[in-house]
Amino acid sequence: MKPLFFLLLASLIVSACRTPPPADTNSDDIPDTAMDVQPLLIGESIPDITLQNHQNDPINLRDESSENTLFVFYRGGWCPFCSAELAQLSSIEDQLYEMGINIVAVSPDRPEFLRMSMSDVNMDYTLLSDSTMEASKAFGIAFRLDDETYQRYKSNGMDLEERSGLDHHLLPAPAVYLSNNEGIIEFQYVNPDYRQRIDKDVLLAAVTAMLESQDEDM
Repeated sequence: MKPLFFLLLASLIVSACRTPPPADTNSDDIPDTAMDVQPLLIGESIPDITLQNHQNDPINLRDESSENTLFVFYRGGWCPFCSAELAQLSSIEDQLYEMGINIVAVSPDRPEFLRMSMSDVNMDYTLLSDSTMEASKAFGIAFRLDDETYQRYKSNGMDLEERSGLDHHLLPAPAVYLSNNEGIIEFQYVNPDYRQRIDKDVLLAAVTAMLESQDEDM
């Protein structure tokens, strides 16, 4: 593999987003802002975390990464920027499947809200519920929403406690990870600005580069 290429590509995509050291997943310390998250980096392994899909079936993230996999972390179906991202992902999912890429999207939404998202966006890829935020914490992208913002969201009809079923008030910084069939991260995009999401053409370019690098190593 050529991780340097992916590091350079990631730095071009998120020039305004610093890349902090990897998170200590054994710590209970949760950042107070998305700017302070400490995401997993290229070369690290997909965590061994089990989540539920929209049918309440257990899905293990490490098992999912036994093939080349795209992991997308989003804030929830209530977020218009996330819905747009899921729709954009849906528009290229056939291309990604043809390239041999497994697709998994993760949010704090409970399974019943995942089902609502699937009815809003025409998709075939997997949605998983990280209502406890264990996966987001393991990936180092969880942060705690301040009370003022939480109340503002709630007054606008976006009750995060209802969506997750818990009162932790945690959200993930929107993130994209590409892992190879050994569960090793080959590309990552994490942006603390929830309004900014990876462009689908850049994502396809990252997938192409990863696959070409794998072919060279064979």
